[in-house]
Amino acid sequence: MENSLVQPDDVWILWAFLAGWAAISIYLEQNYKWASKFSGAIIALVGAMILANVGVIPLESPVYDTVWNYVVPLAIPLLLFQANIRKIWSESGRLLLLFFLSAAGTVAGSIIGFFLLKDVVPGLDQVGAMMTGSYIGGGVNFAALSAKFEAPGELVSSAVVADNLMMAVYFFILMALPAIGFFTKRFKTPYMDERSESDVNENDQTDAASYWGRKEMSLQDIGLAVGSSFVLVAASFTIADWFGELIPAGEDVNILSNVLNGILGDGYLMLTTLTMIAVTVFPKYFEGIHGAQEIGTYLIYIFFVVIGIPASVVLIFQNAPMLLVFVFIIVMSNMVVSFVLGRVFKFSLEEVIVASNANIGGPTTAAAMAIAKGWTKLVVPILLVGTLGYIVGNYIGTGIGVWFSSF
Repeated sequence: MENSLVQPDDVWILWAFLAGWAAISIYLEQNYKWASKFSGAIIALVGAMILANVGVIPLESPVYDTVWNYVVPLAIPLLLFQANIRKIWSESGRLLLLFFLSAAGTVAGSIIGFFLLKDVVPGLDQVGAMMTGSYIGGGVNFAALSAKFEAPGELVSSAVVADNLMMAVYFFILMALPAIGFFTKRFKTPYMDERSESDVNENDQTDAASYWGRKEMSLQDIGLAVGSSFVLVAASFTIADWFGELIPAGEDVNILSNVLNGILGDGYLMLTTLTMIAVTVFPKYFEGIHGAQEIGTYLIYIFFVVIGIPASVVLIFQNAPMLLVFVFIIVMSNMVVSFVLGRVFKFSLEEVIVASNANIGGPTTAAAMAIAKGWTKLVVPILLVGTLGYIVGNYIGTGIGVWFSSF
């Protein structure tokens, strides 16, 4: 750490790198086809990992701790401002059912993978929690759960490498499925049938640029988005600390008390719950704020830069192969359950594809795929349903992690 070109206490230089590299990763993803295929998250991670391993930036710094302790919590509410439960149910009830069926596949795969590999991969209980949450809502859950379970940086980085590689392969498969006769013959394809040639992206933009198009945003929007996020984080962690002290926990306390302490005393669970309640009770206020999703996503990109920094290349090559097997089991379980139950309940091929995508990659990747394929009528519903995955995935991932830690 002391031998790095940039020292751990070079605060402004490190912040410039974190914020700058996150911005560059987004720029590359939206302007170059090759970068779009890799995804900005992978670019952010790999770039930081290279610079850390060649000694340009330190492996540890208080700056990185700030990202974990403050930036990630602030990003979570911003990404939940559209999580109005009543609206999700009224506008996307059918797709919501499919999303939960797909999520069941994630849980089943996580359980199967854990019991097959728990004696081979150290820290798999923590990885199981992170990946279960991540594969029911996306990277924001990965960030929250990795912080909650205090997973070592090297383990988190290795898991992210395996996760992003598997996601890249799976998204490629999902994109290819509509052209495979085996699936089109067994599923109805109404959105593909309605698509017209005019839906093709005339500007030859990447999928990311198409989704994250320029939107109207005012100074008031920025102020309300960031200010509301600060208030929600402060209230949530204060309430969670109060419950944590009020409700006893430990080996000498009954199970119910321990469970309540774990749920009500957890800052991240309280944050997702309080945000969900606020958004549902005051929908007009939160839906009227423009730019919250953009700001929150940018903060998550900074998180991706940070988790790439402590990655030891040697350690990744030692651990990532087995972690890759673990995430492969989860993804394949999700796919099998999604398509089998999707067929049983007569969902369309397009609905199954975006629901599985929303589980594995989150609402933004699912919406981007729907846009890229021209399934415009699915964009808003899958965004709403996938956003709910931020909340559900956090709870389920926490439960899985607590259960796995008992073995």
